[in-house]
Amino acid sequence: MTTTKKNMLPPGLVNNLQEVLLSRKGGNSNTNNDEQQQKPDAFTDSTETSTSASDENDNSKPVVLVTNGEGIDSLGLVYLVQALVRSGLYNVHVCAPQSDKSVSAHSVTVRETITVTPAEIDGATAYEVSGTPVDCVSLALSGALFSWSKPLLVISGINRGSSCGHHMFYSGVVAGAREALISGVPSLSISLNWKREESQESDFKDAVAVCLPLITAAIRDIEKGVFPKSCFLSIEIPTSPSANKGFKLTKQSMWRSAPNWLAVSANRHPSSAAHFMSNQQSLGLQLAQLSRDASAAGAARRISAQRQNVEVESVGAVKSDTNKVKKYFRLEFINKEQEEAEEDLDFKALDNGFVAVTPFSLCPQIEVDIQTAASDWISGALQVEQ
Repeated sequence: MTTTKKNMLPPGLVNNLQEVLLSRKGGNSNTNNDEQQQKPDAFTDSTETSTSASDENDNSKPVVLVTNGEGIDSLGLVYLVQALVRSGLYNVHVCAPQSDKSVSAHSVTVRETITVTPAEIDGATAYEVSGTPVDCVSLALSGALFSWSKPLLVISGINRGSSCGHHMFYSGVVAGAREALISGVPSLSISLNWKREESQESDFKDAVAVCLPLITAAIRDIEKGVFPKSCFLSIEIPTSPSANKGFKLTKQSMWRSAPNWLAVSANRHPSSAAHFMSNQQSLGLQLAQLSRDASAAGAARRISAQRQNVEVESVGAVKSDTNKVKKYFRLEFINKEQEEAEEDLDFKALDNGFVAVTPFSLCPQIEVDIQTAASDWISGALQVEQ
């Protein structure tokens, strides 16, 4: 079952607007005020339903937290959560971005307020967050959102597209697992090597079936205290999951797609931007007219920020002066032909049909020759300066 958004407005704003609307209808705005302050309507129904469905108070079941990079509506996450719920073995909780953050890397949201909204995934307690995968994991593990102190395992995925090689540095799904490890919680990152011309939506179900035994084994060994504590595991599932050749322990490769920046015609952008801003201003005016007591003017600014249209483009020379020239560019990644490589590298094992399992540590490990070269350079540079 796909997720359903319950309310895009912040709960405090919902309360204020309800009071204003009631007062306009001649109703008593204070009748249910105490109840609304204790538990905002925007969160009450879905939270209680989800909590009941996932049997949150059953302490005999280990808590599993699921996040991802592509957003809470992605099939990879939905199928994975459904499978975990069907097993009946876990209390499944979800805290995932409300939109695609698959290339957000290990970014966090600071100096801005993020919005958390209940979502419906049968049998799980789920929230969507207007932030990055790292925001989601950090918030979930903080104790501010869920009643438990920390889960037994964090699973980030299943992502559409490989995170092999240097893609790991860009990957939001890998960052979600890394953030869990930083917080001392065992974690897995799972990606499907999706290829547009070959892959089908049903491949996500097959990918879930492939990785479930490893998830089960990880939870069992975490409970026994024998799961690796100093690393998280990145699991890369081949393009045809049901035809995989088995699991292979791999090393991170140097593979990467080539970045390709394309100049984009500026003709279509000014009008679309103006139209978008016009819509946002109209929304703000409509909210402001409800009541000053509801602080709708400020709410309009917050909603405008939540719904801001962010394209995958870099804009150069942005000036308010309309006489200035604006330049627009769009970034694309192009797969390069790979040279012969060792069989135990992540992308090589994946291309050969194996499920590549790569351990990642938080400890920086610099090779001896690099350490020596850096040491020699620093010594020489300091001698010259002196």
